[in-house]
Amino acid sequence: MNRLILSAALPALLMGACATLPTDAVAPPAVMAERAPPPHFPADLSPAGVAAADDHLDLEQVHGDAAMAFVARENAASLAALTGDPRYETYRQEAFAILSATDRIPGPSFLGDGIGNFWQDAANPKGVWRRTTLDSYRSADPQWETLLDIGALSAAEGKDWVFKGANCLAPDETRCLVNLSDGGKDAVVVREFDLTTKQFVDGGFSLPEGKHRISWLDRNTLLVATDFGPGTLTESGYPFIIKTLSRGQTLAQATEVYRGDIGDGGYGVSASVLRDGRGAVLAVLFNRPLDTFSSETLQWLDGRAVKLSLPAKVNVQDAIRDQLIFSVDQAWTQAGETFSAGSLVAAPLSGLRDGQGRADAIFVPAARQSVEEVSVFDDRVVATVYDNVRGRMMNFLDTRGRGWLTTSVDVPDNVAVHLGDASRGSERQFYSYEGFLTPATLSLLDLRVGPAGRAEQIASAPARFDASTHMVEQFEAASSDGTKIPYFVVRPRDLVMDGHAPTIMYGYGGFQVSKPPAYIPEMGKLWLEKGGVYVNANIRGGGEFGPDWHQAVLNENRQLAFDDFAAVARDLEARGITSPRRLGIYGRSNGGVLTSVMVTQHPELINAAVIESPLIDMLRYHELPAGASWIGEYGDPRIPEEAAWIASYSAYQQLRPETDYPRVYITTNTRDDRVHPGHARKFAARLGDQGHDHLYYEETSGGHSNDADPVANARRWARHYVYLAQQLMD
Repeated sequence: MNRLILSAALPALLMGACATLPTDAVAPPAVMAERAPPPHFPADLSPAGVAAADDHLDLEQVHGDAAMAFVARENAASLAALTGDPRYETYRQEAFAILSATDRIPGPSFLGDGIGNFWQDAANPKGVWRRTTLDSYRSADPQWETLLDIGALSAAEGKDWVFKGANCLAPDETRCLVNLSDGGKDAVVVREFDLTTKQFVDGGFSLPEGKHRISWLDRNTLLVATDFGPGTLTESGYPFIIKTLSRGQTLAQATEVYRGDIGDGGYGVSASVLRDGRGAVLAVLFNRPLDTFSSETLQWLDGRAVKLSLPAKVNVQDAIRDQLIFSVDQAWTQAGETFSAGSLVAAPLSGLRDGQGRADAIFVPAARQSVEEVSVFDDRVVATVYDNVRGRMMNFLDTRGRGWLTTSVDVPDNVAVHLGDASRGSERQFYSYEGFLTPATLSLLDLRVGPAGRAEQIASAPARFDASTHMVEQFEAASSDGTKIPYFVVRPRDLVMDGHAPTIMYGYGGFQVSKPPAYIPEMGKLWLEKGGVYVNANIRGGGEFGPDWHQAVLNENRQLAFDDFAAVARDLEARGITSPRRLGIYGRSNGGVLTSVMVTQHPELINAAVIESPLIDMLRYHELPAGASWIGEYGDPRIPEEAAWIASYSAYQQLRPETDYPRVYITTNTRDDRVHPGHARKFAARLGDQGHDHLYYEETSGGHSNDADPVANARRWARHYVYLAQQLMD
């Protein structure tokens, strides 16, 4: 079982031509006027100096008395403002109807000789893990067999369990490692589950709560990287030791097979067991992250780890026989041939061990292209490729020494394409395509038929809002350095371009995460149907145009990502689509850096900001778990030069009492163990200290994703859109 396709799938696009403004309309670079530093800006940017200038350190104590009292006060005020709005209950009901609808496409995953699915609805808000046959899944009325009822398990054990997926041993996939999160945290408890008995295995593999990295080596052995006790986690709280754990052993009895270093960055070491379609092991690899994006790749061979001559910035996909399939995020030379960043490559493992073997390019993207998702089979590679943020699907057949035969899989024009789960044994691949105004279509590709395979449409998701009133266009804005930044506008067809349209602008811009068009049903129902405009800004930092698009704004160049976002806002105004009075922004996680900086640097451009699960205090982010793992993205505040460039934009330190900010809405989750809730709390507290009107709400369960429960998630979206309506429509 590999990936799940989200049950709220994504649709085909109706796009206009990509247009640009004339050169005389290019927005000027952002210029920070010379003035006195903000009142809480540290005089000393050392960690001690930053802490000394911080009057809200107590809010970093997740369950501290002062922190929870602050949360209670802020929640009460915000709920009064939001849930007291007469629109709230309608929005909540509309969102819940979408999130709990029983006519959603059940996201499929191959599970043994059948299809698995995790399902939530009004009757099962905690969800059930279930399965059916492929023939039944294809039918109009699939007959599901429940494997594990998470609600019943939670009630029986007195826990707020959230299902975080399962890892099943190929090829039969009857033994699975089930991941259970307490309240939606990233950290999980792992238990072995038997699909034949539909019970947890008595005396089976069982790991306590942690951020584990686990792979099946064989039926009785796991490769585990986890917290093995004091001194076994990096600064970021991730493991740097891999051990074999045999059936019946405790973690204390496991045998060490590889050790990185306590000073390693990134997300911790991990082991990958690569198998062919029959379940035979092709290779066992270890990945040792050195920072957020650089790592060493080693092959575990004859009991020892042999370093492979791969570039530091690489994404290993899988193997075909003795060939490793990977994409490179930096230019890489092997045996005299250079592969550009973003290339999809195949190379014999033996040649990677000695650094001498020849590698072959499977696909080399052009300047405005990127390889997005990859599935590897016994004789081919299937990949999604984006061209100016429009999706294609390609099939690369290994001709065994005669190159790679490239064919295309038919998908509509102007769509986002997503690979779902794949079955290497049966040579089948689920995939879907979607757009802003068209719900997802789910298909199954049978690779046993012809060079490109045979596609079978399985289901089309029903429409959740009236899309007939809107259209989609793609434009470009010129950023501060002249770079063209693409963005999509979803707007009413009859919109008068006088700047009056209430508009939400979404951005992320980090970690090479692409944001192609997506069918967002709650946004369509709660915003577009009310006449709103939605904008998706593909700013630098994402992966839309490959690794160079991401790396252009790392570290000291971060300001360019913020300039990109501001350039899109100005472009929207110049086109008459909206105006600062009617423009709001939304971002979460890394997008919280973006939106909080937009508030402090360009409050004149916006009148609303939803800042969700955010990073905001960028001078202390490395102190808050698991912040240190992101140093490769933002830089290290402990280094004076890097602290200086981070301090120049860190929104928590840049707030000013004399500046007129819009009323912003900050929201997070107490159980978010990925982005610490202290970021959001402290920003809200400082806004309040300075007399700025704001809303703050902190959910107490759900974790970073905020979507563990459709009941709570419906309330979440209702709060978001009530706030946006208040700020932009009223």
